[in-house]
Amino acid sequence: YTSTKVDIYSNYTCIASHKRSYARFKYTTVDGHRPAHHRYSGDWNPEKFISEASAIHKDVADYITKVLEHKTYPEQAYKSCAGILSFARRVGPKRLINACRWADSYGLYNYPAIEKILNNRQDELPLPEDDAALQGMPVHDNIRGKEYFN
Repeated sequence: YTSTKVDIYSNYTCIASHKRSYARFKYTTVDGHRPAHHRYSGDWNPEKFISEASAIHKDVADYITKVLEHKTYPEQAYKSCAGILSFARRVGPKRLINACRWADSYGLYNYPAIEKILNNRQDELPLPEDDAALQGMPVHDNIRGKEYFN
């Protein structure tokens, strides 16, 4: 390599030459050098995944949007989104919708969370209502409240 280019050799034969990039934490892959099974992901973008998810249900679209927001690198988010959406074919859209609701209630935005919920069949259970938010503080002699500490 030099300050401007990187050459790749195999058995002393140059098989690839790239312009050197100093951009930190960015991919510089040339599509022609990618294996065939990775080339299809070149057309992946957030709109594609959100559109696919919207076709299933609004809750799935909201969940996919959060997955895209929580990942550091877009390529990682795309792979997670593709895996999550593939569950619609494997287990059905109803189960995927419920799994997305469960994972969102836990604040978990990744493929393993959805997979675990589906494997444990937790998606078939009703989501617990947020009773604590609906109820006020219970009245009891041992509960002094915030006014006690002022």
